[in-house]
Amino acid sequence: MSPTTTPPAAAASKADGLHMLNVSHAFGDDTVVSGVSVFVEPGELVCLLGPSGCGKTTLLRLAAGLEDLQVGRITIGEDTVADGQGGKQMPPEKRNVGLMFQDFALFPHLTVYENIVFGLSEKDKARRAWARETLSTMGLGGYADAFPHTLSGGQQQRVALLRALAPAPRVLLLDEPFSGLDVNRRAQIRQDTFQILSRSGIATLMVTHDPEEAMFMADRILVMQNGRIIQSGTPVDIYFRPQSAFVAELFGPVNRLDCRVENGALDSALGRFPANDLAEGTEAQVLIRPEALSLSQSTTEGDILLTVLTARSLGRSTHLTLGLKDDGAGPLFNARMPGVFLPEIGSQVSARVAPESVLIFPKSDA
Repeated sequence: MSPTTTPPAAAASKADGLHMLNVSHAFGDDTVVSGVSVFVEPGELVCLLGPSGCGKTTLLRLAAGLEDLQVGRITIGEDTVADGQGGKQMPPEKRNVGLMFQDFALFPHLTVYENIVFGLSEKDKARRAWARETLSTMGLGGYADAFPHTLSGGQQQRVALLRALAPAPRVLLLDEPFSGLDVNRRAQIRQDTFQILSRSGIATLMVTHDPEEAMFMADRILVMQNGRIIQSGTPVDIYFRPQSAFVAELFGPVNRLDCRVENGALDSALGRFPANDLAEGTEAQVLIRPEALSLSQSTTEGDILLTVLTARSLGRSTHLTLGLKDDGAGPLFNARMPGVFLPEIGSQVSARVAPESVLIFPKSDA
């Protein structure tokens, strides 16, 4: 995020970046983070994306000082806050890092306002004024004296975020901040959070296993697998140019086709595709996302024909299951068409795949 203006009351006390260099960590004999480097610049939001157990939350806890760093170095701005192998370990309360966990962890005996300013000095009039002002702009002005249990999940999430931002932290760390919200509220709360963070100018590192969340929130995504970062880039880069089948499948189910490179091409049930740089004879897998499979009820000679096995409208899109054979035997394909597209079950539709939408990987990488 690159805010053009930052209200003085909302600005961090010091715009600092977070650097984690060659960090490794183990619990007993189990290595959970291995040689990872993470850089988050002031005003940037970076998402760690990956499945459960890949090391995301451990990295966040190391940055916060909740785990002692074993190997590597962590700096905030120009200050080293942790140096592995017996070096400096600055305690969490000295790092001036804002933390927000997925359970929000609000104090039940304190009011909304008291939760937000918890830990602030009574003399810190500017930040207390910021808390009052931001409560109003977030639509929570009437809840300053309410207790957390009277709030909805979305309201509690906003209070937790404001509490993390109230001390004007140098770095903000978010651990699955939207996982406790229902689907209907999640989109609006994400938008509200994005707007607040855009104005803050703070380096923000966020952990999530939700690819849509990462796509919406992040300036950069770092994809983790088995304790390592296997790809980094903008959301568009990660989605459209995944470097492995693992990364591609993080963003939802795909249609897989086993192929072999013959005469510089890959022949599949859904068409012939260029083999890119794969050597002749290479075993490969073609991955096609459901939305990349374009269907039509108008068929002409030479079309690839698929039989409709199921078709379910979800309002904005229709999800279909298709087979090569009428009886559903053989490979099945999933397609997602925009709007309402409901051909009769058992009918045939023509299928087309744009070559630029095809993802191809050697089978060893799939």
